[in-house]
Amino acid sequence: MVNLVLIVAALFMLAALLFSEKQSSVRLVLVTKSSLSMLFILTALLQQHPVSGYFHLLLAGLIFCMMGDICLALPQAKAFMLGLIAFLLGHVFYLFGFISLTDFYEWISVEPLVILTASAVVFAWLRPHLRSMFFPVLAYIVVITVMLWGAWAVFKARSYGFPGPMFIFAGAFFFYVSDFFVARNRFVRRGYVNRLFGLPLYYLGQFLLAFSVGLV
Repeated sequence: MVNLVLIVAALFMLAALLFSEKQSSVRLVLVTKSSLSMLFILTALLQQHPVSGYFHLLLAGLIFCMMGDICLALPQAKAFMLGLIAFLLGHVFYLFGFISLTDFYEWISVEPLVILTASAVVFAWLRPHLRSMFFPVLAYIVVITVMLWGAWAVFKARSYGFPGPMFIFAGAFFFYVSDFFVARNRFVRRGYVNRLFGLPLYYLGQFLLAFSVGLV
């Protein structure tokens, strides 16, 4: 029942956020976005967490991502850089969380080559637009790529059953894809369509990760 209430509240807040983005209201976006991001932290806190190490690492990642969300809601260029750093740290905590659920040999497979190729293609697409952001964006892409690779290792291992690893990989994947829209909006072509597709994917990914702490 609690999880159902969380999902309904998240859908309502997401609709409010998309409306705020359409209105181009910085104040409304800041309020709705921070509220929705705090909700995925609350979601993780309300789940049972039988693997405490994974729970604490994921929670730290969610908190840094919430900080990133707040920074990206602000128009200043410095806020974007702070947001990028916050998200990068969030991915690092997610990565350590996935490492805590796997053994080294479970990372060895050919499937991550697809992830590496996709990331390389995206970076090549962004590169002409990056200018001074070349190295920060490269570092971010490397970290999020390894993070998704780790989520795949958890899913492939299935050491913790099926639902938990499935939520982990799906959550990481949706987060990964949503960042393409963030990058497109920032460096290639601004537009509401980036938020219309990117924000639902991002929050779907975050809530799946938040729910995963109770499923491993």
